[in-house]
Amino acid sequence: MQSLYSAPSFRLPIPILRSIYGTLPRENAFRNQTCIRANLQSVNLNSGRVRATSASADASTMSVEMAKRDVLVALSQIIDPDFGTDIVSCGFVKDLEINETKEEVSFRLELTTPACPIKDMFEEKANEVVAALPWVKKVNVTMSAQPAKPVFAGELPKGLQKISNIIAVSSCKGGVGKSTVAVNLAYTLAGMGARVGIFDADVFGPSLPTMVSPENRLLEMNPETRSILPTEYLGVKLVSFGFAGQGRAIMRGPMVSGVVNQLLTTAEWGELDYLVIDMPPGTGDIHLTLCQVAPLTAAVIVTTPQKLSFIDVAKGVRMFSKLKVPCIAVVENMCYFDADGKRYFPFGKGSGTQVVQQFGIPHLFDLPIRPTLSASGDDGMPEVARDPQGEVAKTFQDLGVCVVQQCAKIRQQVSTAVSYDRLRKVIRVKVPDSDEEFFLHPATVRRNDRSAQSVDEWTGEQKMQYGDVPEDIEPEEIRAMGNYAVSITWPDGFSQIAPYDQLEMIERLVDVPLPASA
Repeated sequence: MQSLYSAPSFRLPIPILRSIYGTLPRENAFRNQTCIRANLQSVNLNSGRVRATSASADASTMSVEMAKRDVLVALSQIIDPDFGTDIVSCGFVKDLEINETKEEVSFRLELTTPACPIKDMFEEKANEVVAALPWVKKVNVTMSAQPAKPVFAGELPKGLQKISNIIAVSSCKGGVGKSTVAVNLAYTLAGMGARVGIFDADVFGPSLPTMVSPENRLLEMNPETRSILPTEYLGVKLVSFGFAGQGRAIMRGPMVSGVVNQLLTTAEWGELDYLVIDMPPGTGDIHLTLCQVAPLTAAVIVTTPQKLSFIDVAKGVRMFSKLKVPCIAVVENMCYFDADGKRYFPFGKGSGTQVVQQFGIPHLFDLPIRPTLSASGDDGMPEVARDPQGEVAKTFQDLGVCVVQQCAKIRQQVSTAVSYDRLRKVIRVKVPDSDEEFFLHPATVRRNDRSAQSVDEWTGEQKMQYGDVPEDIEPEEIRAMGNYAVSITWPDGFSQIAPYDQLEMIERLVDVPLPASA
């Protein structure tokens, strides 16, 4: 016979029941025991529901993660033609969200520049490939651009700390239309959606006050920060010695370099995607000062068809080469004019082509002789702003696209030129404009430092000994230093400047295998 207090699924000792219920009639005890059984069964059911809910939440999380993976796989079909890599690997896809209830996908494409010439293609293709997923009913794509900031490390003047790219427009010869190219290029980039500034570096003969017509024609100073406030015209920020109320300068070289340095570095440029510098003629102190103070991203060379122009331009290209500033395009101005159904070349042919062939500059643009282009430089309205659909504007549009693409490539190459592989414990080097990749041992790189901390400047004696550097040393950080070197921070706090030329001379590692765990 079954005990009064027994149950199929559990059994409580009588002393415990008495401690709970006291002295009860048998029927009361039976009733309470039934309640306990029911409560325990309810607990079992609720715990089952909790487990089911937890499992459901885990399944939902897994399904969202799988959905995100599907979206990223779909987006990886889109290749950036400049980098040759898919937009997922480039890190363009941000803020990916999945709404399972509405079957809706939302994400942001953060491009390297707001002036990206193929941003509409990216947006269209992103919508297309994600909408092709069978479970997607709606796609929300937002386009944006990375914040303006230099790719280079080191202490930059405050005014230059929020400028992404600095483009030098140079000819090393006067009268070839360099200022015309600089101004129209700047307004072309602004028309493509970029934040742009122009710096007129010619103190002896500033051209900017003639070529643009801002309402405020005098530079002002911020009384609190003692910085220069650029003037502005058609959305482009402008700084020129001609806006300083001094006209043209009459001063010696060292003073000119100081004025140029002050105008450039103390101006409140704010966030800029491109700062176009209209370089003065020649290859003197001002040019060296600009190249040392400002981390130039690239240079555009302006020439004319004459041989005399080529000779001077060649000097400028060699100067930029020594300073590790890549020349990305050549503009041959005043090439030809059309009349009576024929094309005439009054100054001959070949200077621009010769520069391209001799120095390996990848792009050449021809500008015709146009009265409107000359007149626009006199009346203060850039030609590309006056006639944005004209033939001249189309040539500058092509030049603008070239500048945007080449700057993006340079930034990508520089930012990834030297990196540390923590799995293999090696420093990977791929110098810009080189297809060769090689590996270096961190300790070897540290021992090859040529700074005053490691080598006596007077005697050349090696102060840092071989044993001073641990064999297992690892760099804490590697950052780009212009187009020529990287800054490597080591655990002891030392910051080593390692030029690419020096890294190419260091003993290399051969056959570096991946660790088995990888």
